[in-house]
Amino acid sequence: MKFPASSLTLAIFLGSGLSASADVLDVQQVTDDIWALVGPLEQRNPENLGNNATFGLIVTSEGAVLIDPGGSERGAAMIDDAIKGLTDQPVRYVINTGGQDHRWLGNSYWQAKGAQVIAAAEAVNDQNARSSLQMTMLSQLIGDGLEGTTASSADITFDAEYTLEIGGKTLEISHPASAHTPGDSFVWVSEASTVFTGDIVYVGRILGVIAYSNTADWLDAFDAFAALNPKHLVPGHGPATTLNVAQADTYDYLKNLRSQIGAHIDAGGDIIDSVNVDQSAFSYLDQFEALAGRNAQAVFEQMEWE
Repeated sequence: MKFPASSLTLAIFLGSGLSASADVLDVQQVTDDIWALVGPLEQRNPENLGNNATFGLIVTSEGAVLIDPGGSERGAAMIDDAIKGLTDQPVRYVINTGGQDHRWLGNSYWQAKGAQVIAAAEAVNDQNARSSLQMTMLSQLIGDGLEGTTASSADITFDAEYTLEIGGKTLEISHPASAHTPGDSFVWVSEASTVFTGDIVYVGRILGVIAYSNTADWLDAFDAFAALNPKHLVPGHGPATTLNVAQADTYDYLKNLRSQIGAHIDAGGDIIDSVNVDQSAFSYLDQFEALAGRNAQAVFEQMEWE
């Protein structure tokens, strides 16, 4: 169910006078007091300010919790503007669900407003290891939109699990295994039967396998939240959805790719020809042409040594 405001123009005017594209964030009401802020499926660019991902909002009587802060200082301000159209409650906590730029580079914006940031220790390690690389990449992709962005780590870290109690709601944050990035976590709100998966799930867009991904453990991470049988699922990319759709677009894609690459390796195939393994059943996913071949080579490099 979409919140009515999703059809309104989200005109976002940042302090510098730079305005973001009016339709960067699609606001979806998932269930009572829970929203998905859905960014575009395309690459990072000056219009989306690094917010080419899905973010989450949980509103309570004691303040709001934001799932992922935005991909830059200005990207965080864009999210803040959208939140102001939904609630007067301040954001008290921000949860980083992983190590990708849009999962943490907006931290300092929210910390300056008094919010505390929570992240898995493995996510923080990954963020610190890649912060320079991510900032360099963003400077090329969003240009002046990176202005004001500083890398800032979480205030609260945990190893495998962390429980946040706020305003009568219980948020269980779990880091079950490495997935898209080493510190990926999901957030379970049991009373709402809602899970925020971060980059463990991509919907409507082909997922990206990068050098820091672990596709074998990624399947385990998916299984960990799937066992909760959530009614509502907010992915890391794409609109709020169901577990069945998430399984089709993420789990089944990974299983197929690993099966195809495994057979390719067993037949003596090399990394160059790995781009030709059959992924056609998933050609309906956005960014398929751009990423399918690269994913195949990345999985080949990983499975070659499994």
